[in-house]
Amino acid sequence: MISKIDKEKKYHVHISSTHKWYKMNIKEIFEYRDLIWLFIKRNYALTFKQTILGPIWIFLNPFITSVVFAFVFGGIAGISTDGVPQILFYMSSNALWTFFAECVNKNSGTFVTNANLFGKVYFPRLTVPISNAFSSAIRFCIQMVMIVIFLVYYIATGAIVPNWNMWIWIPITILQLGLLGTGVGIVISSLTTKYRDLFIVVGFGIQLWMYATPIVYPLSQLENGIIRNILLINPATMPIELFRYALFGEGTIVLESVILSWCVTFVVVIFGMMVFNHVEKTFMDTV
Repeated sequence: MISKIDKEKKYHVHISSTHKWYKMNIKEIFEYRDLIWLFIKRNYALTFKQTILGPIWIFLNPFITSVVFAFVFGGIAGISTDGVPQILFYMSSNALWTFFAECVNKNSGTFVTNANLFGKVYFPRLTVPISNAFSSAIRFCIQMVMIVIFLVYYIATGAIVPNWNMWIWIPITILQLGLLGTGVGIVISSLTTKYRDLFIVVGFGIQLWMYATPIVYPLSQLENGIIRNILLINPATMPIELFRYALFGEGTIVLESVILSWCVTFVVVIFGMMVFNHVEKTFMDTV
């Protein structure tokens, strides 16, 4: 005879997390690669739903912004672009920064904006920020088509002489900014489960970060001093300068700053994944 207590013990199931907060199940994320692709398609469908021009906005947004930057910063403020045609300088800088900012902004609301979905079905939560990063990267690659068209024209006219030997750094800088932006985004998303103020402040913070990064001006325009040193500490500075140096043959590269930038990127990504992995277990109790 099986007692009532023994029956309860026999059929009692306890569900708990099978991995610790510092362990990353990369294999599981890879197994859900189809879900990542579905999230990417969903992001584009939601972005251009009920729009007249649709995907054309991918080209229009950076172009219009670049024209405004060229008029305000190049025309009125008279900021030099190191001999690079203004429209091309601002277009490349704006496209690269938009890619980075999207990685931060979209991922900073991962838990808050997807709370309903996360509460209904299980899947690796990191698939969401990864899909956001890939969506932003695809958008950037599409914008690069327009930049390359302008680049070919200015190369043909002799206005630009790219540093062809440095072109290997172009995908590396894009990868670094994607990692850095995603890392910052998932750290913020983990904190916003308890502190919603961060979700509101992040947009303003990204704007301030942009002006602390050589986007509308080259680093060479700053003299040695506190402001220049702050920009060299900024982990987003060197990827931007490396990108322009490879693309246009103009830029200021400081080796120590490059090394520091990569160190900060790795620390932010690893710390972000650990915090994200820890928060995802209990975030439904606080969101």
